[in-house]
Amino acid sequence: MTQLRISEVATLLQVSDDTVRRWADAGRFATTTDDSGRAVVDGADLARFMAERAGEEPALDSPVVSASARNRLVGIITRVVRDTVMAQVEVQVGPHRMVSLMSREAADELGLEPGVLAVATVKATNVGIEIPDHR
Repeated sequence: MTQLRISEVATLLQVSDDTVRRWADAGRFATTTDDSGRAVVDGADLARFMAERAGEEPALDSPVVSASARNRLVGIITRVVRDTVMAQVEVQVGPHRMVSLMSREAADELGLEPGVLAVATVKATNVGIEIPDHR
């Protein structure tokens, strides 16, 4: 089972380590300790938490002035649906849900299951870039 350190969880959730610890202390998700005595979160529990949190409005500390994502988005797998030929894989990237369709063989070879850390790579012929008003 995938276990993620507090700093890894903070990176995935785009919050500070302290926020992750406060949320764990408040019972939003459980922590255990690994063999080294560090606090860790079970990947499947984190996947459920991220999927539930996805509907929440993200809080911005400051307005976005400009951005250019690099098409490689680190997230955690929240759902995998397999049939005999294809697999639908959902990855939660911060507040965003990404869905990928791939062969079942590829999903099986990659060991894709809820709670697994993954990188969603996006290739598109049309990508819109927006700059929000920051007045």
